[in-house]
Amino acid sequence: MSKEKKSEFKPYHHPAGGWGAANATAKVLMEQSVLIKGSRGLLSMNQPGGFKCPSCAFPDPDHRKTLEFCENGAKALAFEATKARVTREFFAQHTVTALMEQSDHWLEMQGRLTEPMRYDPATDKYVPVSWDDAYALIGQHLQALDSPHEAEFYTSGRTANETAFLYSIFVREFGTNNFPDCSNMCHEPTSRGLPPAIGIGKGTIVMADFDQAEAIFVIGQNTGTNSPRMMTNLVEARKRGVPVILINPMPERALIRFTEPQDILQMGTFGSTAISTEFVHVRIGGDLAIFKGMMRALFEADERGEDVLDHAFITEHTVGMEAVRADVMSTSWADITRISGISEEQIRHIAGIYAKSNATIICYGMGLTQHQEGSHLLQQLTNLLFLKGNFGKPGAGIAPIRGHSNVQGDRTVGIDEKPTQAYLDRVRDVFGFEPPREHGHHVVEAVAAMEAGTAKVFFAMGGNFARAIPDTERSYAAMARLNLTVNVTTKLNRAHLVHGKEALMLPVVARSEIIRTTKGEQFVTIEDAMANVTPSRGVFEPVSEHVRPETEIICRVAMATLPNSKTPWADYIEDYTPIRDRIADVYPEIYTDFSEKMKNPHGFHLDIPPRRRVWHTPNGKANFLVMPGLEVNDVVEDPAMLRLATIRSHDQYNTTIYSNSDRYRGVYNNRLVIFMNKQDREDRGLENGAVVGLETYSADGYRRYVDGLTILDYPMPRGAIAGYYPELNPLLPLDFYDEISGTPAAKAIPVKIVPSVASAAPIRIAG
Repeated sequence: MSKEKKSEFKPYHHPAGGWGAANATAKVLMEQSVLIKGSRGLLSMNQPGGFKCPSCAFPDPDHRKTLEFCENGAKALAFEATKARVTREFFAQHTVTALMEQSDHWLEMQGRLTEPMRYDPATDKYVPVSWDDAYALIGQHLQALDSPHEAEFYTSGRTANETAFLYSIFVREFGTNNFPDCSNMCHEPTSRGLPPAIGIGKGTIVMADFDQAEAIFVIGQNTGTNSPRMMTNLVEARKRGVPVILINPMPERALIRFTEPQDILQMGTFGSTAISTEFVHVRIGGDLAIFKGMMRALFEADERGEDVLDHAFITEHTVGMEAVRADVMSTSWADITRISGISEEQIRHIAGIYAKSNATIICYGMGLTQHQEGSHLLQQLTNLLFLKGNFGKPGAGIAPIRGHSNVQGDRTVGIDEKPTQAYLDRVRDVFGFEPPREHGHHVVEAVAAMEAGTAKVFFAMGGNFARAIPDTERSYAAMARLNLTVNVTTKLNRAHLVHGKEALMLPVVARSEIIRTTKGEQFVTIEDAMANVTPSRGVFEPVSEHVRPETEIICRVAMATLPNSKTPWADYIEDYTPIRDRIADVYPEIYTDFSEKMKNPHGFHLDIPPRRRVWHTPNGKANFLVMPGLEVNDVVEDPAMLRLATIRSHDQYNTTIYSNSDRYRGVYNNRLVIFMNKQDREDRGLENGAVVGLETYSADGYRRYVDGLTILDYPMPRGAIAGYYPELNPLLPLDFYDEISGTPAAKAIPVKIVPSVASAAPIRIAG
């Protein structure tokens, strides 16, 4: 926290977006000294012939405007295009130990990395290393392993399709399926939970469906911060009179009232649009009870003879409804209301809105996926959608609102620790080697392997792995046991400072920068959250002559590690078209004529079978699936227990901290806060603004504690609190996760408030 700026809590009462977003965009461009350059780049962002936003994965509209970016996209570009540089002189001045004392925001503000660096244990500093020596070091470590399974290969969602595909081929030719991926920590329940129900681990809507929907449910997702461009769709829906139902433990400003920054009339008149027509203030972990309550209301109406279910769809396309009906009807309204914290009247009311709608979209975020039963929970959403036939018709479907801009694409082209045998057969046939058949590690398993000493090398394609993973202190200690850590990156972050005995930082050409090879300028492709694949071409000159394209880095590492490989790695460095041809060979059903399709600057849409009411499940049907009970997390039997949800601030993207403020929640210059129900606070004899500690309830004997947290009164449900990620990651145990997907249950951590032992400057509470 900056010494010059005092902490303050000042509730925000204005609409989200509007002049606040416009001013924030201009401010960040000026702070990074790229007002002219950044403005020019924004004109190319998300436009045909330009580059895809390095921030979220929300799709481009069918009819694009001159400006297709949001406030957070502008921040992502400004911090990528910044004039600030992290040079060899910077590292000569700072030991890694000293850098670890700095905040995440301070590290981010130092700027772009300009040349490869190697950790020198003698001085505790990073020093320059040549690219050739860096590749040789990686090859030596990988070749020295007793087994390929002693290496972990992480992928960030910013990695483009071409790189992710080659990365998957290299790692499998090396001999392992250890692919811990950023999706393991967020939307993996989508990838693992949806296929048994609908046959694919993706959403089923396209942008045009927003224009034809008759009702939209937004569940466990803060749209205005995490995918602000979606607000345009919600605004247009509200103008058409479409009900928008928000189910969330926290009321979010953008989903209450929003001003479109690109709407000249609204901006000129300081107007705004009311977004949510109904706010369902659910308790943390109470979503399942609401879903079952809605289904019960529909089944009761059906038994009364009312025309509320799509029996034709259910009969032709689904199996298993009667088992779900029996489970739901055996669940009492008393239990439903007790667990959800929502009245029977309100649940029946939103069920009525759903029943009247002929086409409904259900959007969801990590408020649903980051639970111990996240995968099963999503299957209950599909049950609800099946009852009204909300698949395969305009204006209807399920919409996971994903984060990173290509996190879905990475999974599509091979980043998967549990690959299918059919896919592995195609890899074998196309590339001529026998890939490993056993499952590899997801994130939690990778950390467990590090802790056990069975993982020796960690290679990360982007991201901030050390800061994103749970159980921070325990995970840091596990990573320190590694022989080598490698980070392919654009900027300095915490993951580079939590290192193995040897470590490398390899600076990469950014998404907004031009890729040049001997074959000319190259482009990459990105898959958005609605399965649109589009080309991305950088417009800026690379930050330094010493940075390399991510695809080249993977090819060079492969050449250093696999000297006898028959894969033409050197050719792929120069020309990306053959890479796309090989993707088409491995995925003939969805990537047919990939290179030809990429001649269209708008790209193309991947086939999503449920849109055609085709179900790639073992029985060829859409499956109603039963989830007994109403609890989505283990219960801690202690009345003092609170459920903690870790959240992002508005000035944050994943682990990237743009500032220490959170405008829409009224928090300024402080990230060590917890949002708490006033009555819960008073019951514990605490004052608003009190500084406390949080401790995790844990059965493994390991104490997890974070100190110096300021309590802020906030409209939270009873028994629920929220605080910022990644600062509160130390409270999330490694073994507290969804068994199906491996996703940590970061939205329902059992904690208790304990006295603080730290001295903290008080936060000023404004009116």
